[in-house]
Amino acid sequence: MRWNDIDKQVCSVARSLSIVGERWTLLILRDAFFGTRRFDQFQSNLGITRHRLSERLGKLVEQGVLRKVQYHDRPVRYEYRLTRKGLALYPVLMSLARFGDDWMAGEDGVPLEYVHQSCGHKTRPVLTCSECGEALRPEEVKPQVGPALQGMAAEMGQDNADPVSPALFRQEHASEVS
Repeated sequence: MRWNDIDKQVCSVARSLSIVGERWTLLILRDAFFGTRRFDQFQSNLGITRHRLSERLGKLVEQGVLRKVQYHDRPVRYEYRLTRKGLALYPVLMSLARFGDDWMAGEDGVPLEYVHQSCGHKTRPVLTCSECGEALRPEEVKPQVGPALQGMAAEMGQDNADPVSPALFRQEHASEVS
């Protein structure tokens, strides 16, 4: 399978990667969450080439993660603001930050600490169950086939009690479902 076709998989992770899985994209989003809005600010903060930044910002706008808002008439200038879809990526970035803090921080400690403004305490992201509030651990969560894959799973002789087969996500199956 080619990377350009990853969005055709019947897999939410693959489809999400089709938007945020390219080099630089998550760093652009990180900076957007920190308040960066203008092209030159992104370019200066990241040290990314203008061409690559333009390409990444264009894709994020095309995918509805950022929106372009004109802030100056002459010359015409735009800034980039997170949309609701873009704001929904916040837990992803916080989880990546926690991974980096837990596994990659050096002797000096973590680079940033996050303070929950409502209570004033330092906080760390924790993935919890939407129903009972307990922390989610991989050994306590079982994926099962959802509506988009049920037909293909049945054709492969798989039911919801079986472990999910990664073969269900393959691209050639995606065209049969769409």
